[in-house]
Amino acid sequence: MRYILKPFQFIYCIYAMTLFVLIMLLIFPFVIIASFFGRIKGGNMVIRLCMLWADLWFPLIFVWHKKIYEAPHDKKRSYIFLSNHISYLDAAILVKAYRQPIRPLGKVEMSKVPVFGFIYRNAIVTVDRSSAINKANSVRILKSLINKGISVVVFPEGTFNMGTTPLKEFYDGAFRVAIETQTPIKPVLFLDAYRRMSYQSFFNMTPGRSRLLYLAEIPVTGYTVADVSKLKDEVYTIMEKKLIEYDAGWRKN
Repeated sequence: MRYILKPFQFIYCIYAMTLFVLIMLLIFPFVIIASFFGRIKGGNMVIRLCMLWADLWFPLIFVWHKKIYEAPHDKKRSYIFLSNHISYLDAAILVKAYRQPIRPLGKVEMSKVPVFGFIYRNAIVTVDRSSAINKANSVRILKSLINKGISVVVFPEGTFNMGTTPLKEFYDGAFRVAIETQTPIKPVLFLDAYRRMSYQSFFNMTPGRSRLLYLAEIPVTGYTVADVSKLKDEVYTIMEKKLIEYDAGWRKN
C-alpha cells in the first residue's frame, strides 16, 4: 500500500512546497518594509509576518496543530524556550508554537538562501558555531533581547537528532544564558514533526496532526554558572521523559 500511495505523496509534497514559496513571496515585500524599523520593532514585525505565513500555509496543506498545556502559559513573560529538533518542519512549526515576541537562534548558513535568507536574517539571531567570536556575539545579542522583554527560542541539540534516542546531547549555551540572565526555561515539545516531515528528505512530508506540548517553566533561581551541567541534565531528563510519554516521533532504528 505504501508504494501505491507514493506518487500521491510526491504530488502532495510539490503542492506543499509550491504554496510555501508563494506565500513567502507574498509576505516578502512587507518584510522588506519591516526591516527598516530596526532590530527590535522591525524584528517583531517580521516575526508576526512569519506567524501569518504559517497560519495560511498549514491549513492549506492539511496540517493542524493541537496545543497541549501541562501548565498555564503566560505570554507576557520572557522565557528561554527550548524545543526538540528532528525535522525540516521545525522552523515552520516554531512560529505556530510561540505566539509572542521571540527571536529563535539559528544556523548562519540558512541566511544565504535567496529570499528566505533575507526573512531569516531579520527574524532570528544567527550563530556560526565554528567561530568563537561569532558565538560570543550571538550570546550577547540574546541577553540584550531578553533584557528588552523578548523571549528567545533555542534548539539545544544544535542540529537534527539522527540517532535512536528521543534527544541528542544538549549544548551548554541556552542554560548558561538562562542562569546569567535569571530567565526561566520553558520546554515546548514538537511531538509529531518527524511524522509530518523527517530530516531524511523533503519528499516524505504527510498531512496530519502536529501536537505542541507546553511543559511547566523551570526556574533558575539560585543556580550559578557552575550549575550549567546540572541544569542541562535536569531539563534533558524532563524533555526526554515527556517525548516518550506522549509517543513523539523520532528515529528508533
